Amino acid sequence: MEEISKRGWLKNGNPPGDPNSAPRCGAKTRKGTPCMAPAMKNGRCRLHGGKSTGPRTPEGKERSRKANWKTGYYSKEEKEQRRRFSQLMRDCKEFLKEIED
Repeated sequence: MEEISKRGWLKNGNPPGDPNSAPRCGAKTRKGTPCMAPAMKNGRCRLHGGKSTGPRTPEGKERSRKANWKTGYYSKEEKEQRRRFSQLMRDCKEFLKEIED
């Protein structure tokens, strides 16, 4: 008699029952062999599911833009302020050089 174990639902939308019967990812690995991890609904495993396409709505884009804001070092205003300061320092060095001569 074949023993049927009750294992419950599998992750990522795979059917219950034998986990070995779940469809496989099949993505090409760095070794060149197909990935044998169980596939999700999109046909790939959690590691080979593909890159995110990023936010699409204006609200999502704005949220994403602000998500990694730490210091503002590369903001438009900060870059312009550094450019002005660098120009001021060059002008000061040039002026001091003229005075010494």
